[in-house]
Order: sequence, then structure tokens, then C-alpha cells
Amino acid sequence: MDRRDVLKLTALGTTAALLAPAELVSAIRTPILDAHIHLFDPTRPGGIPWPTPADAVLYRPALPDRYRKISAKHGIVGAIAVEASPLATDNQWLLEIAAKSPIIVGVIGDLVPSAPDYRTQLDRLHANPLFLGIRYGNLWDRDLAVDLEKPGFFDGLKALAEASLVFESANPNPTLIRALLRIADKLPELRIVIDHLPHAALPTDAAALENYEADLRRLSEVPNVFVKLSEIPVVANGKIITDPAFYTSKLDHLWGLFGEDRVLFGSDWPNSDTTASFDQTLRIVNNFIETKSPNARGKYFYRNSLAVYRWHPRMPQQPAL
Repeated sequence: MDRRDVLKLTALGTTAALLAPAELVSAIRTPILDAHIHLFDPTRPGGIPWPTPADAVLYRPALPDRYRKISAKHGIVGAIAVEASPLATDNQWLLEIAAKSPIIVGVIGDLVPSAPDYRTQLDRLHANPLFLGIRYGNLWDRDLAVDLEKPGFFDGLKALAEASLVFESANPNPTLIRALLRIADKLPELRIVIDHLPHAALPTDAAALENYEADLRRLSEVPNVFVKLSEIPVVANGKIITDPAFYTSKLDHLWGLFGEDRVLFGSDWPNSDTTASFDQTLRIVNNFIETKSPNARGKYFYRNSLAVYRWHPRMPQQPAL
């Protein structure tokens, strides 16, 4: 469990009363594609690596039917399921769950680019049109900056690019951003998605922060780098911060760097439940995005996900545009 999870769980006990079902009537006037949800089922034989039984909030089935029931009223017409397990067999489980649920337009799996069987597994998974790419970063006891030095890692990423699949990162910090910059410099054709950038762990040292911002600016200049404005809600003093002004500066900074063509919406459901309800998450996001043009809102909530993931509609409610 990382520091972020500890803080969320600590805050949960004092915020639960505030997270009752909201009366949100969404003002969003565009179809929404949620580019970041997690699916898992603790009742599966053999259990799951995450979440653990100790997590009273998350440790229950998180499956497409449950997601659809809480998201439909907000105009969400589809979602991308992002891996929540380092087990190679769980890639297939996730694809099978997605295949039964047309609200899931694609899957981001988990593979290790330097593993001996990586190419075999990549080719097998890529044969399924729902497989959109892999995620690798600061999770599952991995360190992208260190692992880039392993023989075959860059070759594995090159194979991902050649297959026109996405490389997604996890849990950003300055070290991860610098590692992504190395990848983007060497493989500019690879489409990269940075998850949860508003929640990045930033250095407190002024010089280190300046270096981080410089790396982020350079990364933003690479056309194939996209950002999820996800994991936005913040808890302080046991309460969810709902004041839109609190979030504006950070979100505007990232929006200004990457532009309206390369930012995406992701709820991080159900992991987000440890901080805010789904309604609250959407309200905070919408308070920010309502300040943008209708065209920009349409890009953020829907069209940019098509551009980066190249997913295929599975229902009439999912326009190809």
C-alpha cells in the first residue's frame, strides 16, 4: 500500500457521512467515455491481489453492471477498464468480463516488456480488439526508471508502438515523469497516457520542483503524450474539498501544458470511492470543465479517448465521430 492509499483510508472514517448519494443533476452536455475504471471480483476462486480484505470500502465485486448503475445518469456511455492486478492470467479474465459488457469499450492490461514471454503474450492479447495496451509504472513493486535499464525493455515498448497500442503509466512523481520523457524521446511514435497527473507527488525542494516542471514541459511537447485529469478530489482535515477554486490552478496548469486535444476524463472508479463518491467526483470535474468551450468539453469527455486509444464503439450510444 502506498502513501496515497494510507491517506485515503485515514480520511475515510471522518468523511463517510459526507459521501451520501448526491443530488447531482449533471450539466455535462456531451457523451462521456470514462477512460479509467477498475474491475475485480474478490469472490473469484483463489482471490485477488488487490484490494485486500482489510479494505472495507473496496473489497467487494466491482463489475460492469455495478458501474453502469451508478454512471448512467451522468451520460456515461462507455468505459475503459485498466488493469488492477500484476497476474498474467488476469489479462484474460479482464478481457472476458469486458466481452460480456458492451459498456466496456477496451482494456488496458498488465505485461512486463522485458519478460521472456512478453512478445508471445502481447501478440496473443493483441488479437482481441478489446485489448488497447498496457500499464506500467509505480505499482506492483515496480520502478519504471529502473526497469528501463533492463535488457529488452525498450524493445518491448517498440513492439507496443508497432502494434499501435498504448503505453500507460501509473502513480506519477518526478522520477516517473523523467522516465516517460526518456521513452518519448526514444519512441516518439508510441502513444503514452499519464494517469492521475493532478495527483502527482511533487517535490518540496525548489530546485527539484523546477526540474520536474521542466521535464513535464518537455514531455508536453511530444504530440503522442496524453494526460488523464483523474484522481482530482482532495480530502483535507477529514473533509472532501468541494470549492472549485481549490482545483482551478493545478488543472489549468496541466490544461495549458497539454492542450485541449490531449487531456482525458477518468473517474478511477471504484478506487475513487475511498476519497469521494462518484457523484462528487463528477461534480468537481464538471465545475472545472464547464469553464471551457463546448468543443473542448466534448474532447475531454469523449473524443480525445478515441484519438489516443482508438477504441471501437460497441453500442449505438457510443458514436464513432
